[in-house]
Amino acid sequence: METSRLDRVTAALHGRGMAGLALMPDANLTYLTGLTFHHGKRLTLAIFPADGSQPCFIIPALERTRAEASSSIPMRYFPWADADGPVEAARAAMEAALGPALRGMPLGVEYTALRVMELRGLEAAMPGIEVADATDLLAELRMAKDADELAIMEQAARIVEAGLARAIGQIRVGMTERQLSKIVSEEIVAAGGEGESFENIVASGPNGANPHHSNSDRAFVSGDLITIDCGARYRGYISDTTRTVALGEPDAEARAVYDLVRRANEAGKAAARPEASGSEIDAAARQVIEAGGYGAYFIHRTGHGIGMEVHELPNIVAGSDAPLVPGTTFTIEPGIYIPGRIGVRIEDDMVITADGARSLTNMSRELLVIPA
Repeated sequence: METSRLDRVTAALHGRGMAGLALMPDANLTYLTGLTFHHGKRLTLAIFPADGSQPCFIIPALERTRAEASSSIPMRYFPWADADGPVEAARAAMEAALGPALRGMPLGVEYTALRVMELRGLEAAMPGIEVADATDLLAELRMAKDADELAIMEQAARIVEAGLARAIGQIRVGMTERQLSKIVSEEIVAAGGEGESFENIVASGPNGANPHHSNSDRAFVSGDLITIDCGARYRGYISDTTRTVALGEPDAEARAVYDLVRRANEAGKAAARPEASGSEIDAAARQVIEAGGYGAYFIHRTGHGIGMEVHELPNIVAGSDAPLVPGTTFTIEPGIYIPGRIGVRIEDDMVITADGARSLTNMSRELLVIPA
């Protein structure tokens, strides 16, 4: 699987006139090699030549054995010890990776991930080297998932829904947002998650009007709407879902707002199909809320890509006009946020199929009213 990914990266680099690609420990390195490292202070860089020759890995000596045993692709290793520093290993790796035919062309790097430490390491190894942004190149290659990736993401979706359902079953009057947040975290792991995709959000009552609310000690009261945004990490991929529930009978406007968001969620999903754009899907969901008179309270994009990271391409928003292809995974999460009063969001994980789209998340979207 990773070899075919490497072939696609090599072809894309060649097409853009880049000498190669330098990746630090992050999602893209995992995508191409299966290796995971924490963001440490020791120079760790993999160089992927555009001519298709074997990648060269600048790596701390203490990590070499693990990398050789775990990498899904063959690589040439250039280890360095703390006593010596990384410069000579980096120079040897760059010389090996970027032969004479590749000199003079820019080296692709991730502008959104590369740190000054890694950039200075590249410059010390090959003075005068020019770099170019390869962030979008990699994001576009990762956007459409293969069958193996989709199977893992479906399991991540099942895990988060099982954990979320068990957490919702424990909601009671007097419980705080932080208490429920802890329960959500524990239930996701108990359901099989390797961890959470991100720090979950529990927003109750007026706090629900903040889409990125920070969990607080506010205690739930009867009549609250409670929005829970959470995800599960499983085998390197994530899920991301949101459900809003009522604790006790909500008032008439809360029910109306909820129904409007539910219909917007349905409209967005109905617009998802091969060749549709993120802009078209966003417009379909947004139109429902605008027609209901709450357009000013839908204050974020309709969705975003998901996969190895919580936020990937495509963006489901106006101006995102690239046609979506089968295998593309993303969220649809319309919301209404009325300051000082209530908030509602309903989020599903989607994949474009050969003839339409389907939801990876299947938890009910009908308003659940928990007895107070």
